[in-house]
Amino acid sequence: MMTQVKTEAEIAAMRDSGRMLATVLQYLKKEMTAGMSTKDLAILAARELESLGGKPVFLGYQGFPDIICISVNQEVVHGIPSTAKILQSGDIVGLDFGVLYDGMITDGAISVIVDQPKEQRHKELVQMTESSMYEGIAAVHDQVRTGDIGAAVQAVLNKGKYGIVRDLVGHGVGHHMHEDPNIPNYGRPHTGPWLSKGMTIAIEPMATLGTEKVYVAPDQWTILTADGSWAAHFEHTVLITEDGAEILTQL
Repeated sequence: MMTQVKTEAEIAAMRDSGRMLATVLQYLKKEMTAGMSTKDLAILAARELESLGGKPVFLGYQGFPDIICISVNQEVVHGIPSTAKILQSGDIVGLDFGVLYDGMITDGAISVIVDQPKEQRHKELVQMTESSMYEGIAAVHDQVRTGDIGAAVQAVLNKGKYGIVRDLVGHGVGHHMHEDPNIPNYGRPHTGPWLSKGMTIAIEPMATLGTEKVYVAPDQWTILTADGSWAAHFEHTVLITEDGAEILTQL
C-alpha cells in the first residue's frame, strides 16, 4: 500500500505515538548495563509503553514473538529478546521499536554501546550511522525523490567505507507498519518515486564494518552480517513538510 498524505488528526496521533516511542528508547538507553539480558530490556520496554498508553506494533507482526527487536554486535536487525543473551561491556545494541497510538504507527531505532566501546571504530560506526540518518532527513522536502534520500545517506557511509546493507530499506509508515515506497540507503539523486508533503516515512540506515552481505538466522528473524562484522542501525519516522521534515520519533 502506498503511503498516503496524512490528515491533521492522523499527524497529531503520530506525534503522540512517536513521543512515546522516543521516551521508551531513551529509557532503555539509560537503564542498559552489562549483565542484563535482552529480555530484561524488552520487559522494561513493555512496562514503560503500557504506562504511556501506547501499544506495541511488533508483537505478533508476521509472527514476531516480542514487542521490540534487540540486535547485538553482528546482528543487524530483528533480534528476538532472550533471557540467554546477556549484554557485555562494549556491545553495540540495536533497539528497534514500533508504537501504535490512536490508530497510527511510528517506527524508530537507536544503537547504543554498553558502557565503553571496545574499539574506536565501534564508536565511529555508531556515530556515522546516526549521522547518515540525519543527512537523509536533511534531504527531505516536498517533492523529494527516494533516490535523493538514499544518495544523502550513502554519501556519509561511503566516506567511512562502511558496508551499506542493501537487503533492508526505509519505508512509508503510518496506517501500516510498512507502506510503499521503499527508501533504500543508497541511490542516485533525481531518481525513484516522488514523495509529497504530508506523507510520513521511516528513514533507517543499517551499516556494517565489513561487507553489505547479510543472512537470516535459523530463528527466521534475526538478520546477521555474513562476515561477522559488527553493525549499527538508526531510524526516525518523519513527516514531510513544504521545505523539510519534522522528526516525529524524538523528544
